[in-house]
Amino acid sequence: MELQNRIAVVTGGASGLGLATVRNLHQKGAKVVIFDLNEDKAKEITEELGANVASFVVNVADEGSVRAGIEETIRHFGEIHICVNCAGIAPPGKTIGKKGVLPLENFKKVIDINLIGTFNVIRLAAEQMVKNEPLTEDGERGVIVNTASVAAFDGQMGQAAYGASKAGVAGMTLPIARDLSEFGIRINTIAPGLFHTPMAAGLPDKIIEKLGSMVEFPKRLGKPDEYASLVQFLIENHYINGEVIRLDGGIRMAPR
Repeated sequence: MELQNRIAVVTGGASGLGLATVRNLHQKGAKVVIFDLNEDKAKEITEELGANVASFVVNVADEGSVRAGIEETIRHFGEIHICVNCAGIAPPGKTIGKKGVLPLENFKKVIDINLIGTFNVIRLAAEQMVKNEPLTEDGERGVIVNTASVAAFDGQMGQAAYGASKAGVAGMTLPIARDLSEFGIRINTIAPGLFHTPMAAGLPDKIIEKLGSMVEFPKRLGKPDEYASLVQFLIENHYINGEVIRLDGGIRMAPR
């Protein structure tokens, strides 16, 4: 799918991987809508980038909130062609830690936002994409890109909830691709490794350096722009569908 004048929704678009994606899609000529709970940051970005970017306060795990955001997007730009799901949380917590067992509500919260929230946005964005006229000779109506994590495959200690949520995102990619194939909608998932995002921003330099040394090559944390460029590639390449692609410099996470 060409990006010029297409309408893209990016969840978690006010920071990190989502923000890099918003900037890249906007630069390539797309009209972009940010779904994020950080209203002030999202407004700051829309004011910076101009009329072709809008933002709405959306809780991805809440059906009514996502429906309202979708409706506002349609009122603002008329259609939705692209959906990139970057919203997520990654609180650590061992199954049994120093304070006892991991509270079940903590586990549920991560699943609710990372997995159920991603599916919630997918289904409601796809509902609008189905209404689009075909945009390519293949009959493509929409493209969805999700964000999993290498923790889906080799999660570390304290990542039971996070790893489970991201494994779910990876695992539902192919079934959803099959579900949406008759409508001309593609879906793929990126599984990032260690990236310079706000989640990593508060770590000491020594920890950042240690984490970077775990990567095969290049020995550093990933750059959000590298994630955004893969999103662009997945949107533009019509023949990639139902895939989960690791973007991690070859890292395989150690237990801790």
